[in-house]
Amino acid sequence: MPAEPILIKRYENRKLYDSSRSAYITLEEIAALIREGNEVRVVDAKTNEDLTKSTLALIVMEGERQKKNLLPLSFMYQLIKYGESIQGVFQEYLSSGFETFIASQQEAQKRLREWAEAHKGEVSRTVPPKTASDREASLTEEVDQLKRKLDELERRLNSEKDKEEKD
Repeated sequence: MPAEPILIKRYENRKLYDSSRSAYITLEEIAALIREGNEVRVVDAKTNEDLTKSTLALIVMEGERQKKNLLPLSFMYQLIKYGESIQGVFQEYLSSGFETFIASQQEAQKRLREWAEAHKGEVSRTVPPKTASDREASLTEEVDQLKRKLDELERRLNSEKDKEEKD
């Protein structure tokens, strides 16, 4: 059974409070918790209104502001332009895309472990240690793949829009 989400309370002064650690927390620290595999639930301290989605959106937008270029500009225009009309398609496509991506990553890691186990003695002699630039190149490729998937989604959405306009 998955662990309970970490409860984060947002106060009127917009400060965020991590109930599990009894300490104030920043958006970047929330992002780090999520990267570590934790779930969070953000609520208004006074009304108990769920603010998780808007807080996660702030984290994504903060990443954009810091030039991390998570989302292509053309995609963001389309998202604003078509808003609710594409919500269902977008959510389904993005969810299935990420699930597929994660499943393929896990499968690749599993196969690599199996291969390494089968070739224990050979690995240390033939494979140089992975450098920081190798890891960076790998991560860059993963981001590029996600961007390509988002571009494909945008093409599909435009195609559906064109079909609707013709009908």
